[in-house]
Amino acid sequence: MSRGPILIDLNDTDEARPDVAPAVPDIDSAAMQRIAVVASQKPSRLSRWFWSLAVLLTGFIVSLAAWDYVTGLLARSPVLGWIATILVGLLLLVVLIIGFRELAAFGRLRKLDLVQTKARDALLSNDLKAAHGVLGALDTLYAGREDVAWGKAELAQRKADMLDADALLGLAERSLLAPLDTRAMREVENAARQVAMVTAFVPLALADLITALTANLRMIRRIAEIYGGRAGTLGSWRLTRGVLAHLVATGALAVGDDLIGTIAGGGILAKVSRRFGEGIVNGALTARVGVAAIEVCRPLPFHATPRPSVTALVRRALTGLFGTS
Repeated sequence: MSRGPILIDLNDTDEARPDVAPAVPDIDSAAMQRIAVVASQKPSRLSRWFWSLAVLLTGFIVSLAAWDYVTGLLARSPVLGWIATILVGLLLLVVLIIGFRELAAFGRLRKLDLVQTKARDALLSNDLKAAHGVLGALDTLYAGREDVAWGKAELAQRKADMLDADALLGLAERSLLAPLDTRAMREVENAARQVAMVTAFVPLALADLITALTANLRMIRRIAEIYGGRAGTLGSWRLTRGVLAHLVATGALAVGDDLIGTIAGGGILAKVSRRFGEGIVNGALTARVGVAAIEVCRPLPFHATPRPSVTALVRRALTGLFGTS
């Protein structure tokens, strides 16, 4: 007697299915992700005291040694002693100038933070008077800059027609900050392209880490300069830490497969070559650092104009590098 076909239901079995298996995690994280997490961590108070005392002690010892050397040289040979005294005086003058430049850089960065805070408060409270105060601060911030002269003229001509804070600050975004936003996004694209290319094509140990660090520091500094916050050495480090802390706080460090697939035309090259995949990831993380730098350095928050898209920035930066369709 013949029997019918036997149906075996596999839905309730415990057999592993490759099509629904979770992806294998990448143990070796991308270079920019390591940099962001480490650099954004705030040092402990004990560490700050240690480095402060170490710098003070080193400066005291160097100053005392220089004083003893100059006074001893004056006693042995007055002419050589006076030459050494003049050289030390010139060195101290240069150090003072550098110190004043660093203080001025911190002042510019604080001014950007203050204008951004006032703009956020004016938008939240819809205070037209406060919005006019923000425009006055922007006019002072960009005084003498030819690249925003047209936007300043348009803003001065049309600001009397704006009847609320939202419209007034939106006009300032579109007319005054639009060319600056374009320049800042070009800086982000250039940095993302450089990091991705070095990661993918240079098989040297730590090359991707060093390139990511230098390219991102330069990118953040250039973005600050574009928006009027030129920073010195210490100011650049403070700005970089602020940007990376913003990234960590907003959880913008992860790069999903959807982003990589969109950039790499389905992620085929990223699956075939580990170096190409790391190049795409590092480029995308660099772009996210750049967008965070724009948000930190921009004197007005994104309100009337859309926030830059990381996917669009990376796609423009990496077009043609990894077989992008």
